[in-house]
Amino acid sequence: MIKTTELHLTASAKDLKKIPSDALVIAVAKGTDGPVLLDSPLPPKAARALGDSLQVLGITGAADEVRRLPGLPDTGADSLVLSGVGTVADGEALSPETLRRAAGAAVRQLTGLETVVLALPAGTAAAAAAVAEGAAFGAYSYEGHKSGIRADGTVAPSKDQAAVRTVVVHTSAADDADLAPAFRRASILGKNVNATRSLVNQPPSHLYPETFAQAAKDLSRGLPVKVTVMDEKRLERDGYGGILGVGKGSTRPPRMVKVEYSPANSAVHLALVGKGITFDSGGLSLKPAAGMQTMKLDMAGAAVVLTTLLAVAELGLPAKVTAWLCLAENMPSGSAQRPEDVLSIYGGRTVEVLNTDAEGRLVMADGLAAASEESPDAIIDIATLTGAQMIALGTRVSGVMGDDGVRDAVKAAADRAGEQFWPMPLPEELRPSLESQVADIANIGERHGGMMTAAVFLREFVGQVDGEKIPWAHLDIAGPAFNEGAPYGYTPKAGTGVGVRTLLAYVEDVLARTA
Repeated sequence: MIKTTELHLTASAKDLKKIPSDALVIAVAKGTDGPVLLDSPLPPKAARALGDSLQVLGITGAADEVRRLPGLPDTGADSLVLSGVGTVADGEALSPETLRRAAGAAVRQLTGLETVVLALPAGTAAAAAAVAEGAAFGAYSYEGHKSGIRADGTVAPSKDQAAVRTVVVHTSAADDADLAPAFRRASILGKNVNATRSLVNQPPSHLYPETFAQAAKDLSRGLPVKVTVMDEKRLERDGYGGILGVGKGSTRPPRMVKVEYSPANSAVHLALVGKGITFDSGGLSLKPAAGMQTMKLDMAGAAVVLTTLLAVAELGLPAKVTAWLCLAENMPSGSAQRPEDVLSIYGGRTVEVLNTDAEGRLVMADGLAAASEESPDAIIDIATLTGAQMIALGTRVSGVMGDDGVRDAVKAAADRAGEQFWPMPLPEELRPSLESQVADIANIGERHGGMMTAAVFLREFVGQVDGEKIPWAHLDIAGPAFNEGAPYGYTPKAGTGVGVRTLLAYVEDVLARTA
């Protein structure tokens, strides 16, 4: 079962002595002549002494640098934490993302502490909200299935690895009327980003289509959300050939999970489609062993659309949102689909399978076709779809493709949310490479520009309303969904939760335009 814990966030402008805490966090910048202590509520004399000591302490102020010192008298904190923000020009205000990252880096590294005060330069409600968001993203830990038993048979205390649970943002804007709803949003968003991370981090022995479907039910409990689980019998009856084809090789049958949030006052209907391959071996087009080592991540898109919808529902936004979780396990066996098999996708279009490791687009085709049937105002799909995404954009920048209007709106939402997405084209010359001699389309085509070729394939399954194609965008998060390197900022190792912030911001932006 996926546990979700909401960070307790409050704001205060009180004297530090009146806010007892385990740690007080202040900001240090990387100046041209050395480290610079930024504005903080420290007493002037203590601030000057600390500022004069930064270089002696070896502190640079570089982004992600977090140093923990003994607490200063009259601060109310047991320890003082210096969080680097990087290079900042004189008089320049810190950007929201810089504040998120500085707050998140500190909170992420303060595991085992109960209460942390963040006294970063945040004199406005917007800046304080950014600090709160960073704290919510940094307050994450995943111990998974560790027993805690040491080699000598004793049990290690779990407290040292527990994430911070209470954060006080010290800001002069503490009484601003906009701050309470902003903090509530930050807390709900952080909870759902972290739930996404935990879903991605679950081992494939424990998270597979059936248990993922149950997790969707568990996480939805208490919210005005309807969850419909389609098992393999219904999938066969209704013609979901893509999901069935991909899942044929596994002893764990596939599922399509439809999650609906439909408030009475909805002003718009948005459909979200997520790839949910709970483990990807490549099927008969088998991956090399090293290529399978992180393939539990291949369900990140489905996790993102689920938790985005749950955040929308908990916030009570007036938007109807339908999430389609396309869940299957891609395994080789005597019953697995073969290269050159032909599948019939939901709605009747046929696909020749030339490579069983290009399976994500097959399950997504079913989801896009089914979502289109309900005539939403827009469809966004999100998937860890191609290795080509990482070749083109690296491991921290996601690709977004699709109709210009939706693509550009997603990019704007990502910029506001602090996530990195980059718009890519859909060249028409790629479509002929997907032609098949025996079916309507093949599942692979031109190798060069493979991220875009995959998107061109998906576009074929987006439906029309009154002769006009439904506005659509495709998000490829193959690299950014899983951090194989060291943690940074508010981003932990392994599952990152990328995409939730962008999609929530997109929903909010659509509502703002329709108001």
